[in-house]
Amino acid sequence: MAHDGQHAMTGSQIILGDLLKLAADALPPVNDVLDKATASVRRTVTHDGRVSNDLIEANQTAAHGLAWLATYVQALRQMQLWAEKLSAEDNFTEVEQLIFQIGFGEYLAQIFGGIAMNQGEMLRLHDLGLAQSDLQCANDSAIQTLIQHGNTQAARTRLVELMQEHSANITVGRTGLDDELEMIREQFRRYAVEKVEPFAHEWHLKDELIPIEVINELAELGVFGLTIPEEYGG
Repeated sequence: MAHDGQHAMTGSQIILGDLLKLAADALPPVNDVLDKATASVRRTVTHDGRVSNDLIEANQTAAHGLAWLATYVQALRQMQLWAEKLSAEDNFTEVEQLIFQIGFGEYLAQIFGGIAMNQGEMLRLHDLGLAQSDLQCANDSAIQTLIQHGNTQAARTRLVELMQEHSANITVGRTGLDDELEMIREQFRRYAVEKVEPFAHEWHLKDELIPIEVINELAELGVFGLTIPEEYGG
């Protein structure tokens, strides 16, 4: 396998040309789908100008599915910001490009092909009340290129090779975090590798609770206050 993003057997380019622009072009139509889905679900679960609990209960797939769709779209937005930041810092290497391309291609494929909300429940966009005419953007050239050529076997194989090469590192690829957050992340990672990873499978097999000692140590690290603002003790 070549190390410049090309497949050694065919010479075909694994990493898509002008990848960042391609992904940026795919975002507006996806955002439009989310806007239409949000409006459709809002109409479905609203009565007399207010959201109805009974209507949400009666339309659980749509209500739950909209949350999944919104999460996927937000993930694409954040991936784009992450990639653009790394690119501006000249840190958007082959590893990050592959992660970005595979992730973007897979999420787009699921949005337009079906989001697996669990093992037995697949969300289709028509479940959110969207008509075929609302989904013409699926034929957008950027979206189709990323769906068809983003998450390929060649791309996944190459990424696995690079992951194996970097197996001694705390993480594969640059996170884009600032120094302080990167330090916190490394601290959590080291703790997980030393204190959790060697025992987690056995805990699972024996259906045991996580030992209170581990919980207390995680609390001391501040794990349980990450989402709480500092002014409230987080």
